[in-house]
Amino acid sequence: MDRVIARIETLRPELEQLAVELYEDPETAFQEHRSVARIAQLLERHGHEATVGAFGLPTAFVATVGTEGPHFAIVAEYDALPGVGHACGHNIIAGVAIGAFLALAPEVAELGGRLSLIGTPAEESGGGKEHVLRAGGFDDVDAAGMVHPSVGNQVSPIYGSGTSGVRRVRVRYHGRAAHAAGSPYLGLNALDAVVTAYQSIAQLRQHILPIDRIHGVIVNGGQAANIVPEFTEAEFLVRSSNIETLNVLTERVIEIFEAAALATGTRAEIEPDFEPPYLPLKQNVSLVKHWAKHLERSGRTVPLQPARVTHGGPSTDMGNVSWAIPSVHPALGLGGGPDVLPHNASFAASTIEPPAFAALADAASALAGLAADYLSDAALREAAAAEFDRAGGRKRWEG
Repeated sequence: MDRVIARIETLRPELEQLAVELYEDPETAFQEHRSVARIAQLLERHGHEATVGAFGLPTAFVATVGTEGPHFAIVAEYDALPGVGHACGHNIIAGVAIGAFLALAPEVAELGGRLSLIGTPAEESGGGKEHVLRAGGFDDVDAAGMVHPSVGNQVSPIYGSGTSGVRRVRVRYHGRAAHAAGSPYLGLNALDAVVTAYQSIAQLRQHILPIDRIHGVIVNGGQAANIVPEFTEAEFLVRSSNIETLNVLTERVIEIFEAAALATGTRAEIEPDFEPPYLPLKQNVSLVKHWAKHLERSGRTVPLQPARVTHGGPSTDMGNVSWAIPSVHPALGLGGGPDVLPHNASFAASTIEPPAFAALADAASALAGLAADYLSDAALREAAAAEFDRAGGRKRWEG
C-alpha cells in the first residue's frame, strides 16, 4: 500500500484541480458532459482510455484494467444539484474514485483480477446507477465501492450505516377554469385539490415512524390569481429503510391523491415511480471493515456502531447496486463547521477547502486499499459473498 499512497500524494494536485473545476462548472442529472470530458482527459493523461457514453447513457463512462479474475468496481459520481451546485460533494466523490483507480491500476497485474472505474450520472435525481444496472453494467462485477462526503469530521460506522430507500410520485390535477370573481362556481379548482393533498400528507406524517419521511413540492400551483386554476402539479418523495414500509407509505400517498380529487371534483393523473426507485443501502460489513482498516492508517477513527438513529436518512442509487452485488458506500466528513450541511451552498463551498482535499486523499487511499484487498484476498471475497447471500442475495426492484 505504500506505493499506492505515494501515488495518491503525487496525484493530489490534479485531483484537487478536478474537484475545483467541477465545483465551478456544476452540471445536473444526465447533463454532465463537461464533467465527464474533464474526467476522461485526466484518465487519458495517465494512460487509461475511458469509454464515454457507456451503457447507453451519454454521460456514463467506464475504464478497466486487467482481463480476468475477481472484478472490483470503483464507482464515481459527478452530478450537481439545481441551484446550489455541488452541495452534496459529488466533485469530491469523483476525485476520490479517480484517485483510487489511478493509484491502484499499476498494481493490478501483480494483484490479479480486474479493476474498473464506473462513472454513473444522475444520482441526485434520475437513478443513473439503476440505468447502468439495467444495461448490464454491473453484470460481471463481483463487488463495488465508493465514498460519500459527510459533515464535520464524521466517519460512518462499520455497522448500521445504511440509507433509506425512496420512491417518487407525481400527481397532476385537472380541473376547470373560471373567472375567480365573476363565476368561480363554474370552476373546478385544481389548486384546492393539490393543497388538500399536501395538507393531508402533512397530517399523515404524525402516524409514520420517526425514521421514515414523506416530503414534496407543488411544482405548478396555477397561472393567475383571477383564474380558478384548471391545472396543478406536485411531486413527493417517500423514504423508508424498509422496502415493505416504503411500498405501504407510497400506496397511502396515492390514496390521498385520489381522495383529494374526489373531494374537489377534479381529475387526478398519478404517476408513481416516474424516476427509478432507490433501494435501501445494504453495506457489506466484511468489505467495510477493510475500508475502515485502511482509513485508520491516515489517523482517522472509524466508529463501530452508529449513534442511536432517531431521524430518517438520505437515499442513494448505490442502494440498488448493493442489492445486486456486495457493496460499500461509507462516508467521510469534509471538516466543515456545525452549520455546514449537505444540500446547502455552504457545503458546496466547503468542498474546495483544504480539509476537504485532505479527506479526498484519505478516502482515495482507503478505497484503493479495500479494492486491493478484495482482488488479492480470496478469504475476503468469500466472506463478502457469504454475507451478501445471508442478506438475501441478488435482488432487483419489482415495484
